Amino acid sequence: MPSADFQAHPVFKRGVLPHIRLLIYITICVVMLVADLRFQYLESLREYLATLTYPLRAAAAEPVKLVGSAAKYFSDLADSQFKYADFERRQIENAQRLLRFEYLEKENEHLRKLLGMNERVRTHSVAAEVLYSVPDPYSRKVILDQGKQKGVEPGLAVVDAEGLIGQITRVYPIQSEVTLITDRNQSVPVQVERNGQLGIMSGTGQGSLELRFVLADADIKTGDRLMTSGLDGTFVPGLPVAKIESIERDTGAFARIICQPLGGVEQSTRVLVLSRAELPPPPPDPKTGEPPPPPPLAAKREPGDGD
Repeated sequence: MPSADFQAHPVFKRGVLPHIRLLIYITICVVMLVADLRFQYLESLREYLATLTYPLRAAAAEPVKLVGSAAKYFSDLADSQFKYADFERRQIENAQRLLRFEYLEKENEHLRKLLGMNERVRTHSVAAEVLYSVPDPYSRKVILDQGKQKGVEPGLAVVDAEGLIGQITRVYPIQSEVTLITDRNQSVPVQVERNGQLGIMSGTGQGSLELRFVLADADIKTGDRLMTSGLDGTFVPGLPVAKIESIERDTGAFARIICQPLGGVEQSTRVLVLSRAELPPPPPDPKTGEPPPPPPLAAKREPGDGD
């Protein structure tokens, strides 16, 4: 075979050495960097490549944005729930504070009215609070938080800011029992404020009052106010008691007069216990000018004594 027809296999061909090739590439890169730094001829190429690769970069950034948006959503949701819970808590606290403020405002107003009642009566009084009602369906009684230690005695009148509500009937060391004027066994001497007509006010046991022993033709009208007359020496005269609600004159010699109490008989929580009305001293003897002697005590009657 002639030698001219023989060709070496590509594997056995030898070109430029690798390190020379590397040196050539480095030189080209350095030249391009220097040229770009000086003449900036690759700027347009960068913009073109950035435009072409923008969809790829945007698609690659979407998962990161999605994860970040989900994390922010759940973080905002938790923060909103916390703020809503805190808002509800503060709203409840403000509502409770408002209720307490309204209660204190009403209580202060009630106490001012009680003070005004005390100034109108001009007598010694003891402030008390109603603890509870006596659990007896056949009576109308309440228990106060003041007793003997504060000078409370049986028979004293009990009033609220609007008028008479009852009378002390039993006293304990630190508590006392009040029989309300609506009790069927409680009676109060009263007079009509308009004309001074006298009568006896008694409870009906059902929350209302009845003015008794008033003639059918007496000058009494619906709406008249009834005040304590003070004739019994127990109740201070001039205490508001009730207002006439209805009158029936065809029931016989006496009219049937139904009244409603002016005070909060079964609703009041703060009351005043008034001392007894002081009766004026008896007039002196016109002949001697000296006060009359006290009445003699009744002699004790022995068993078997005749009339």
